[in-house]
Amino acid sequence: MADNFLLKIITPDRVFFEEEASMVEFNTTEGEIGVYKNHVPMTVIIKPGILTITQDGGVREAALHAGFVEILQDKVTILAEIIEWPEEIDAERAEAARARAEERLKSRTPETDVARAETALQRAIARIQLLK
Repeated sequence: MADNFLLKIITPDRVFFEEEASMVEFNTTEGEIGVYKNHVPMTVIIKPGILTITQDGGVREAALHAGFVEILQDKVTILAEIIEWPEEIDAERAEAARARAEERLKSRTPETDVARAETALQRAIARIQLLK
């Protein structure tokens, strides 16, 4: 049995997840990170991608889009702007969002908010990857 820690994921409208986990993996602005119990305490910024939760019963994945993470030795708290289980994702809508973001980046003008379009593309790609 692995050493577990409390993983709590909160969004503005719900407690998404609150259970024991042996590991959690996600993308940060500094790269991908995996956290086990007794990790060095830190706070990181989330980058859109797939969140992987490892528990004694297996592995669960969700699309994590933005937020902050507080890592303590026995608890990880994720304050997420948006996070979705695969069954909550509309595949057609995700594909349409990907196409729109790619088109904005391809045909950019001086008025195009490139950072926003790139983030929208990363979010759409995370949703699509999670469904595959």
